[in-house]
Amino acid sequence: MSADPIRLGLVGVGVIARSQHLPAIAASPRFDLIGAADRKGDLDGVPTRTSLADLLDVVPDIQAVSLCTPPAPRFTDARLALSAGRHLMLEKPPGATLAEVRALAEQAEKAGLTLFATWHSRHAAGVEPARAWLADKTIRRVHIEWREDVRVWHPGQDWIFAPGGLGVFDPGINALSIVTCILPVAFLLRAARLHFPENRQTPILADLAFETVDGAPVTAVFDFLQTGDQTWSIRVETDGGVLTLTNGGADLFIDGEQQSGPAHHVVLGGEYAALYDRFADLIAAGRSDVDLTPLSHVADAFMLGERVAAPAFHF
Repeated sequence: MSADPIRLGLVGVGVIARSQHLPAIAASPRFDLIGAADRKGDLDGVPTRTSLADLLDVVPDIQAVSLCTPPAPRFTDARLALSAGRHLMLEKPPGATLAEVRALAEQAEKAGLTLFATWHSRHAAGVEPARAWLADKTIRRVHIEWREDVRVWHPGQDWIFAPGGLGVFDPGINALSIVTCILPVAFLLRAARLHFPENRQTPILADLAFETVDGAPVTAVFDFLQTGDQTWSIRVETDGGVLTLTNGGADLFIDGEQQSGPAHHVVLGGEYAALYDRFADLIAAGRSDVDLTPLSHVADAFMLGERVAAPAFHF
């Protein structure tokens, strides 16, 4: 690989792209954003087209694509990028179904291209130290509280309540991505209650009961109707003490004593800077990273979950 920056195209210039991806790309010496595609708007400073196909025609020098569109319609663009010989990075969740992401992984492998299914919350400041501390511990109990206000984080975004939009699992999958990373043992879903607004197709509240393969309970509450302070916390009781992650994994406590640096909000750009570094490393090494475990847990919840009627929801 050349030391020159990787020439990047960005597809989907919405809220997450503007708040996270664009600052991370601008700060990275390893990428050069040379084009964008979005159905609704332009991106100042680079050629922008309404489709990835048009963008690749106009800017054929693009080497890698970062795909930030919602998961339901993403497969077509993802397949196109790989078919055109471009490395591909997928915003979380990596796709609308497990099967389509597996198909993309197979396509990338056959083409010798990098496919990176990202989980940004795994790069929060407290996550790797938490994983290291838990590595030799026996897990006794885990509880996850992931409560946020959908009107704040997804204002007017009806796609999140449409089929494939995941509803409250859109943030909840961040928690699952952390827990599947830090626990030294696998866990399986045993029961779920999913609360669907009467006018929506995805849940707004989820109560989940998992169990580790060793029999320890792992419970979770995902809530999209939280107002005021937002809650993103994970508590792990072990034979060696209690570990707590707060602020979406940014802050780590052991037996109540803070281990990481000063508290900072989960949406700071450090996580996305780490994602782009990882993407560049994977391209340089000729490797892919496609961990579907968090999405598998969500799929299991939809398969096993009891559907509970909830009041209609309107933005």
